[in-house]
Amino acid sequence: MALGTFITFEGIDGSGKSSQARLLAENLQSTGHDTQLTREPGGSDGAEEIRRLLVEGNPDRWSAETEILLFTAARRDHLEKTIEPALASGKVLVSDRFADSTRVYQGAARAALRDVVDLLHAQMIGREPDLTFIIDMDPTAALSRGLARQSGEDRFEDLGLGFQEDLRKGFLALAKDFPDRCHVIDGARDMDVIAAEITEIASDHLA
Repeated sequence: MALGTFITFEGIDGSGKSSQARLLAENLQSTGHDTQLTREPGGSDGAEEIRRLLVEGNPDRWSAETEILLFTAARRDHLEKTIEPALASGKVLVSDRFADSTRVYQGAARAALRDVVDLLHAQMIGREPDLTFIIDMDPTAALSRGLARQSGEDRFEDLGLGFQEDLRKGFLALAKDFPDRCHVIDGARDMDVIAAEITEIASDHLA
């Protein structure tokens, strides 16, 4: 059975990771790679339904413990319905967020629950990306950008600047935990410059 490549994008809210995930998928597709773009929470019908519970509403809507269970449920459906079929067919799957977000959001920045996150991940997901891009950006600028979108999915942005600063520290620490697959990318540059750097790294990996 052909095995594909799993590439993920991580970063604080408003860092530009969603745009860069889309650009990478487009660039790889244009060079002949069979590429699919997905996202978390979401990426499958069931997971998209859970997404609305997680990213909309009052910041205090759920405890960190409840969030972990909801994210894990959404990720399991995403894994079964989208991730595993795409990789089994040999595709390059590009995902806007994956398990690293839960490790940082609920495991570190929101609550000290990393052991719980890792235990659930090991038992229910059991897969890591092949390559991860962490888009690093100043939290103040990223938060302003994220709130300006007025997407209605700003529950985590509403937790404030201090939370975003903790997120940034968490993602940079995560890159040190997984140095073989994580690349920290300076997000405070022109979008096309960032995209070119990411595409070069991904193309080298695929080669």
